[in-house]
Amino acid sequence: MKAFRLDLELVRAAVSATLPLRAAADQHPGVAPATGARTASLDSTGHGSLDDAAIIARFAAGAWTVLPEPGDGVAGQVRALLGDVRSLDMLVDGASAAQWAEALDDPEVARRVPEALARWQPRLGAERILAAFSQGARHGQRLLTRADEAWPTALDDLGPHAPSALWVRGDPAALVGCRRSAALVGSRASSGYGELVTGQLASGLVDRGFAIVSGGAYGIDGTAHRATMTSGGTTVAVLAGGLDRFYPAGHDELLRRIEATGCVMAESPSGVPPTRWRFLARNRLIAALASATVVVEAGHRSGSINTAGHAAALGRPLGAVPGPVTSGASTGCHRLLREYGAAVIERAEHVVELVDGTAGSDDALDLTTGEELRVLDALSSRAARGADELAIRTGMAPREVTAALALLELAGRAAQRGSGWVRAARAAG
Repeated sequence: MKAFRLDLELVRAAVSATLPLRAAADQHPGVAPATGARTASLDSTGHGSLDDAAIIARFAAGAWTVLPEPGDGVAGQVRALLGDVRSLDMLVDGASAAQWAEALDDPEVARRVPEALARWQPRLGAERILAAFSQGARHGQRLLTRADEAWPTALDDLGPHAPSALWVRGDPAALVGCRRSAALVGSRASSGYGELVTGQLASGLVDRGFAIVSGGAYGIDGTAHRATMTSGGTTVAVLAGGLDRFYPAGHDELLRRIEATGCVMAESPSGVPPTRWRFLARNRLIAALASATVVVEAGHRSGSINTAGHAAALGRPLGAVPGPVTSGASTGCHRLLREYGAAVIERAEHVVELVDGTAGSDDALDLTTGEELRVLDALSSRAARGADELAIRTGMAPREVTAALALLELAGRAAQRGSGWVRAARAAG
């Protein structure tokens, strides 16, 4: 039997070598699975027991990480209309522009396909695609697709610019923690002030159940990752090139530590070098993955301003840390505050407010347990959230969430709205 003109057993071997080993909930007992999430069918040894259709679908998703550049909107539109498998089949079969137009039934997308084909076809080779899987396996990578429970659904907000799949080193289940997370980003040439604030924010957010997302670079990114691991939290590094070689080289040890405790991810397969364009494309993943983006320290032309732009375009909360007016390292932050409506971030509580909505100071709360504080932090003052969603956000069991909600309601700090709960406004006086 053939798939994409390749022997199916060859395809199966390539896919099996990069399957995620276990479901997210099995690896992280404190993390509840996403509602309606799907996962690959794996046996107790971690070896795949997927049927032919699932194997072919995973192979096609991986192939679409090889063919276009990251964020190629035409590739995303074609895949959305036809699916990964049929799109790849047509590409392999050398379908004409007329055949693409007929299959797509969307004149605007069809008009853009011929130019896109000219970009994709030079990379269309069985050896190149199979090498992505074999090199990925050689370097301990797992291919994560939308069929997997740990798939970060927040990336789907990127629409046609969302990745077809992700290459992951470490524990893919760490991405489940990004459902409540903050991106801490900033200048590579960071100052002592910027690193101090980054460390304080990361530590405070970990204490409040947040995962930390960043780009693995020198400066603010590296400080955010280190402070998170020091505090016992989960951190995810999003890289711009393939994971066969960590970049920057000076952070090889740091990125291996992240791999051991969280995960390192990329949308590009092994062998793809980081370039300026790919760094900019990578930034959209950081912004989409995190619940909020905070620029800690950035010059006027810092790449973290690009990440902030993606966050704003996605409707994600955006914050910036003010710095000395005499410091060129903070001019980018001040620009975000002045011109783009970024929230002023001074401490971790301000980031929590970005995600959950502004509330009164928690300092005056008479909370007897950490569980109540965790549930309070997970409540929004606007959007009602059910006990199951709060369990996901807090990492607590649903019955523990229900008990904490009862105590918060008695204290006047939570109120039931419909089938969910909201943070109650604190009475004056």
